[in-house]
Amino acid sequence: MTVNRRNGFERTRPLADLRAHFDAVVRTGRGRMLSIRGRRQVGKSTLLEHFVESVGAPSMFITGRKGATIQRQIAAAEESMRAASYPMPGIELLVSPPSRTWHELFRRLETPALQGPIIVVLDEFPWMIDSDSALEGELQSVWDRVLERLPVLFILVGSDVAMMERLSEHDRPLFGRMRQMVINPFSIAEIATAATHLDSAEVIEAALITGGFPRLVQDLVDGGSTVDSFVRASLSDAYSPLVTTAQLTLAAEFPAALEAQRVLSEIGANDIGRTTFSDLVPDVEGAEAKRLETSTTRALRTLVEAKGIVDRETPAWASRGGRKRRYRIADPYLRFWFRYIDGRIDHIARGREDLVLARFERDWPTWRGYTVEPLVRDALTRLSVSDERLAGVEHVERWWRDAYRIRGESFPDVEVDLVGCGASETKIVGSIKWRMRGQIASQEVAELRAHRELVPRAKNANLLLVTPAGTAVSGVDAVFGATDLIQAYR
Repeated sequence: MTVNRRNGFERTRPLADLRAHFDAVVRTGRGRMLSIRGRRQVGKSTLLEHFVESVGAPSMFITGRKGATIQRQIAAAEESMRAASYPMPGIELLVSPPSRTWHELFRRLETPALQGPIIVVLDEFPWMIDSDSALEGELQSVWDRVLERLPVLFILVGSDVAMMERLSEHDRPLFGRMRQMVINPFSIAEIATAATHLDSAEVIEAALITGGFPRLVQDLVDGGSTVDSFVRASLSDAYSPLVTTAQLTLAAEFPAALEAQRVLSEIGANDIGRTTFSDLVPDVEGAEAKRLETSTTRALRTLVEAKGIVDRETPAWASRGGRKRRYRIADPYLRFWFRYIDGRIDHIARGREDLVLARFERDWPTWRGYTVEPLVRDALTRLSVSDERLAGVEHVERWWRDAYRIRGESFPDVEVDLVGCGASETKIVGSIKWRMRGQIASQEVAELRAHRELVPRAKNANLLLVTPAGTAVSGVDAVFGATDLIQAYR
């Protein structure tokens, strides 16, 4: 990623990938279809608009409209063809008379494509499919018969990640025809590149608060402020990107799914990754309890499988199909938003941001230590490829044991932040101590050593700590710091 002070951030790698696909179309004279997916607000449309402008080829950039009729969608497509910076050759012949079907519109693209390479972008493609279930089949027919043989870069874009993934399944019309790209939020390494005024620990904090969403990172960088002052300024403005981005995303993702919204809000209200199914079902009895269990199950299926907004976790080495499951919001920005903003926007709007800020000041140092856990596990998994301290580790998970009693004796809950799983044994057992001041106490190391005895397959596991500073700690085999975590994404 590079930083362009006039246009914001330029995502160097995705732009290079798109250019390589276009160059292949020019070189071979044959069509290429791409499927690009990524969560809302990650900058897909901005990236593609920048790409189309930089290439300078005749183009058509259509944005789907949720709930619009086929006729309105096609009319908007023809309007965008007229308004393009680099219009298709013979544009008036392409749009007059107006096309009546998608098949007819796609078929007309043969004429400009015969004169040279063209680019076609269908943004929010899932919304187009919603208004015309035959669209995939019509595109497949024209692609196979005409466009694949011509210099056309055809790009399908969608924020409904699960839907975009399903487009390439074997029973769908476009199976085997698309190459895929994923646009993710900025990684912590990209945030570090943009926010050069922040130290490594502050970069991690910025990632936990913004989730790497370009609009939020841009707001932080433009202000040139510390993370703390950025949060304070944002929570004092009901229309700041930190407040409104989640609202826009959730309104688009769940316009009418009230039960999914309720379950998501329940998880987000106290999201430290310990929410179980029973926590999500209101305490009622009889037929109403059964109905709520069924609706909660369906909502979780939507949130976990269809939308990917919630992660479902099981303890390390446990069966994925087992009953020991916990739920956590997948995106760090949404975790932050539900923790500190959801249900409090009215406070901000009427000038009582002090109530919101008081919660943040009281809660953030502790809650930060919980919400950093998924990021740390992902970073260590990435580092395990080349870091000798993680030799043999294939993935990093967490492990827990719920409290229980046997023969009158009580055994407490046990939580282990980091379990590095190898092919058949636990390679590391670790703890995250994400605090900015204070040293690691000897009893904390002793507790970690005792927990190693409880973790499955961990007899010979090394002990590991993760702290912001990453300085050596007596009694453990390795310590990782904020700089190491950022390096994992370089």
